[in-house]
Amino acid sequence: MTPTLLRGRLLSFKRAPQSLDDTQSYLYESDGGLLIDNGLITAIGPYADVKANAPADVVEIDHRPHLIMPGFIDMHLHFPQMQVIASYAANLLEWLNTYTFPEECRFVESAHANRIATHFYDELIRHGTTTAVGYCSVHKTSADAYFAEAMKRNMRMVGGKVMMDRNAPQGLLDTPQMGYDETRSVIADWHGKGRNHVAITPRFAITSTPAQMEATQALAGEFPDLHIQTHLSENHDEIKFTCELYPEAIDYTDIYARYGLLGDRTLFGHAIHLSEREADAMSEAGSIAVHCPTSNLFLGSGLFPLKALARRDKPVRIGVATDIGGGSSYSMLRTMDEAYKIQQLLGERLNPLDSYYYMTLGNALSLSLADRIGTLDVGTDADIVILDAAATPAMALKMEVVKTLPEELFLLQTMGDDRAIVETYVAGVAAKVAL
Repeated sequence: MTPTLLRGRLLSFKRAPQSLDDTQSYLYESDGGLLIDNGLITAIGPYADVKANAPADVVEIDHRPHLIMPGFIDMHLHFPQMQVIASYAANLLEWLNTYTFPEECRFVESAHANRIATHFYDELIRHGTTTAVGYCSVHKTSADAYFAEAMKRNMRMVGGKVMMDRNAPQGLLDTPQMGYDETRSVIADWHGKGRNHVAITPRFAITSTPAQMEATQALAGEFPDLHIQTHLSENHDEIKFTCELYPEAIDYTDIYARYGLLGDRTLFGHAIHLSEREADAMSEAGSIAVHCPTSNLFLGSGLFPLKALARRDKPVRIGVATDIGGGSSYSMLRTMDEAYKIQQLLGERLNPLDSYYYMTLGNALSLSLADRIGTLDVGTDADIVILDAAATPAMALKMEVVKTLPEELFLLQTMGDDRAIVETYVAGVAAKVAL
């Protein structure tokens, strides 16, 4: 691969910002250079310095005046739900039974799974997302399609075959043994192949019997380095039903703890309605609460207390995500716009530095993958997004009065979408497909 030099304004976080004025929390170069070779970032700094030390055969791409950032990371979404998005329903459980479960039954067919996989990855890249954490369906065919397409595009993706053996249509049920065996097979076939990471994926406690939770516990014990993903405390009716199914548990979170699934690589989708005891337990275990703002608003599930959880004496680790197809947009920009509004309703402030930290380094840290993604640091994967804050006439008009970097970031978050994504680089290769 020929070395490539990207020129533009560089932005990459070093740590979580403490305030809107915390310029030490990020690197910003107004005329920066980013050198890429063999899919990795090999140099970063002022353009003149990087250019002076670049190989003679370097190919230069000038992205001025646009922002160059690490590719966005989506911590929770459902690959089989592309055709479920924008489905009208009153609440989570009605939405699952009316739309989601029937659609996921179709993923037993490899041709359908492969077709949707192509569209799924096109949408991620079009919106600047270079890594995502996905739920497949219960069928191994869906996981095969998900990981094969990721490998074809050389994307760093996390995902797993859903395990569920009750409270779903017959076409979506496995058994404890089948869930265990097929998850092991997905791990053998795909984990570590290309840039793939397999996650152990019990959908949620409602759809898994105690026997299947034991099988999940066995998998977690055999593969301690794998991520675990599931759902937690999204909806009041869900919480009530779950606790009725596991009456011996103290609360919803305790169900997962009893099966050894509360750890520092466990990703809990939603986690809106946690008690103090549950938040303490998650904090002590290092588990991650994944905020899905567009989904929570669309399904009326509740307002996630992001700021309150982050500033507790025992803070809870937090990620952010689109939750397609309960979520209503593939865009992490739109996602953080809704996250901002939720905090406003709770009397809190989510500043734009917070938003972009969460979309990049924050999510990478939550995935224990910050050595590979989430920054523009030398030696990390060259997964990069180019952002244009004047992408539409209305945005361009607003940009005439924007004076600071945080103001520009907030404009992108508030008014931006896929049109603001000039290009998405995956392992150093331009990947965005024009419509």
